[in-house]
Amino acid sequence: MRVVAILTSAGSGTRLGAVGPKALVPLAGVPLVVRAARALVACGRLSRLVVTAGAEHVEAMRAALATADPPVDAVVVLGGATRQASVAAGLELLLQEGSGPTVVLVHDAARPLVPTAVVQRVIDAVESGHEAVVPGLPVTDTVKLVDLPPADATVQDDGARRVLGTPDRRALRAVQTPQGFTLDVLGRAHRAGAARAGDERTAATDDAALAEAIGVDVWVVAGHEDALKITTPRDLVLAELLLAGAGAPSSADTAVGSAR
Repeated sequence: MRVVAILTSAGSGTRLGAVGPKALVPLAGVPLVVRAARALVACGRLSRLVVTAGAEHVEAMRAALATADPPVDAVVVLGGATRQASVAAGLELLLQEGSGPTVVLVHDAARPLVPTAVVQRVIDAVESGHEAVVPGLPVTDTVKLVDLPPADATVQDDGARRVLGTPDRRALRAVQTPQGFTLDVLGRAHRAGAARAGDERTAATDDAALAEAIGVDVWVVAGHEDALKITTPRDLVLAELLLAGAGAPSSADTAVGSAR
């Protein structure tokens, strides 16, 4: 199967304290988008890499990838108002290029340190017949299900919430990227969920949720602690420590078992 990837890089980086887009924030001197792209390319399977960018940063994203050492071969397209809309923009290009047997990886520039082994596991699982695959880690904290804030809430609500239940954490996984899909499934999932894409309150936070919504079984393979998502300045410091090898978790894969 052909392997292609969509790398979402249109986030604003507000919580990171960045002046420009998060994807261009340097991690040990290299922009997040470049590190994330290299992590995907390192699997040796990609025939196409599509990167999404915000309207004001398309050229800057192209320049960052083209001037990297070594350069990253990618097509940069205009993203959307939400992550879902951005993935849909990249997907549209891939669908125009062909509909043969294809594995599509959807990855976030905010996860620049994902190990090659995780990328390969996702590809292998899709090629083995699982149409939608996500990497994930067991949840170690106790998790509470609580009431949602009012639908018309316009600001962060930090008030008390009623607990509705305590799920068994043994059945929970913290999901990472890249997520993998057949091109057909990802296309159908995005078409079915297109009405959700324009508003952050309704947009899917990951593509697996869109696949679930059309009745496709989603499978989990082993993720890795190094594939942390960089959202805050603290996350960036931790990623720098991981790169430096100081205080890093074990380099061994953190397994959750075979696809399930």
